[in-house]
Amino acid sequence: MKVTAADGVAGESSWSLCSGCRRVVYRKRLERESLVCPECGFHQRLTALERIGQLFDEGSVRMLGQPVPSADVLGFTDTVPYPERLAAAKARTGLDEAVVVAEAAVNGRPLVAAVMDFRFLGGSLGAGVGTLIVAAAETALRRRIPLLLVCASGGARMQEGALALMQMARTSQALAELDEAGILTLSVITDPTYGGVAASFALLADVVLAEPGARLGFAGRRVIEQTIRQRLPDGFQTAEFLAERGLIDGVRSRNALRDSLTRLLAAAGPAAEPGPGTGGAVVIRDHTELAAGDPWAAVRSARDLGRPTTLDLISRVFTDFEELRGDRLGGDCAAVVGGPARLDGLPVMVVGQQKGHTAAELAARNYGMPSPQGYRKAARLMRLAEKLGLPVITLVDTPGAYPGVTAEEDGQAFAIADNLRLLSGLAVPVVTVITGEGGSGGALALAVADEVLMFSGAVYSVITPEGCAAILWNDPTMASAAARALRVDARELLRLGVVDGVILEPEGGNQADPAMAAERLRGALVPAIRRLAGFGPDELVRGRRARFRAFDGAVGTAVTEEWSAER
Repeated sequence: MKVTAADGVAGESSWSLCSGCRRVVYRKRLERESLVCPECGFHQRLTALERIGQLFDEGSVRMLGQPVPSADVLGFTDTVPYPERLAAAKARTGLDEAVVVAEAAVNGRPLVAAVMDFRFLGGSLGAGVGTLIVAAAETALRRRIPLLLVCASGGARMQEGALALMQMARTSQALAELDEAGILTLSVITDPTYGGVAASFALLADVVLAEPGARLGFAGRRVIEQTIRQRLPDGFQTAEFLAERGLIDGVRSRNALRDSLTRLLAAAGPAAEPGPGTGGAVVIRDHTELAAGDPWAAVRSARDLGRPTTLDLISRVFTDFEELRGDRLGGDCAAVVGGPARLDGLPVMVVGQQKGHTAAELAARNYGMPSPQGYRKAARLMRLAEKLGLPVITLVDTPGAYPGVTAEEDGQAFAIADNLRLLSGLAVPVVTVITGEGGSGGALALAVADEVLMFSGAVYSVITPEGCAAILWNDPTMASAAARALRVDARELLRLGVVDGVILEPEGGNQADPAMAAERLRGALVPAIRRLAGFGPDELVRGRRARFRAFDGAVGTAVTEEWSAER
């Protein structure tokens, strides 16, 4: 029996040798699994044409021809002349260059795709590849449809010298033009992606996903170890390693990639038809319509572990949610979650703080206390929303920003301040809902909005009652008195004008009926977003700034007079 390595080329054998686990796999079974080993999950390399066949709708692909320049400007020869290497690569792959460009669709959503093929001189970036990437970006710009980059490369093409180096700037500039035009860009990292491709267009996309185990970096492992004479850790530069450090948005298996792309492309698509009616969500605008209650009881209710978390509410209120991760600066924070979604057919960006229902979940989410990386991730998603023209919805549930040493070292105060400034000038509608605890600047960093709502059982305060009691009473047992003095409850916050409306909770609180709580949240959000969508960017920013400028010590309706006049 003849056994061949599974390298994405069908070959003649009925069996293939997995490059990951080294087991023999029935070839047809491997092909049914999109060349993912059924034994170990190892993702074998695909050719560009195989990738196109797997990712895109049948019959939707139209190859985009583009003259590819001859770039032997150096007359380069190593063991063989460069033109001979090019000719051999063309003959071996049947391609003109290391990237194939096409217009296509994913579940009916159009895009332009540039798909790299590592077999062609290691997917190296030369003038030909640069020309094709730029052509793909220009087509996406002209058609005003998203650009998808599927990357596989060893780096810049050495045989073209400094001309290859210039392609990094050239392709990056093309993606900058798409940013300026508000066009979504997506990147899928496959194994391997290094050097000049990694340090240019591959990582400049709005969303960067990677296949499991894909290696990504500027310098390869061997180069790094030889240069610094150090042994690198296991898993270094793999997709999983980079996702943990917030450098990519996530790792997606090959069989799940189409679904993720569909949800992401929905963010750049038109609004769908509105969904069914919400069935009478109750939003109170006059504080006298709310019964007076015990603020300390509200604090305990807001902290109840049975209350629906941000992810619980997202799963019930929104559709097509695709969670994105990382601040792209070297960190991620599990206490902040967010990504594009659809609300009643409208594309939106939803961001919120995430706690949990169990001790293990709370610990994994740092008890809902964001680090600087969490706020920077939120800022990245909000900037993406502004680029795409998506309304931003923030769901606030945090005792406050994480107060640890590492947070201070990483610039917690600056991260919060930067979010306050960003939100004050964000040129898209912003709606905030305090769903549980709204603690201090850690909550406000997601709550500078056109409209601020809260659930009737939530709380919002400058500090926790325990912290206030410890500082001012010098007695933590005075927390209940501090809660009353701070007026943390919904009725008082509506009276003060801090919030614009209160969403009534089901009998027994949101924890008693999460489904009804989600339906009421949806019923409050849909009209708010649809109303704000009628305002232009300048009107939104002017009104939002007026709303917060008005907090000069006045109480009740006087606080919002200037803001209302702007509306």
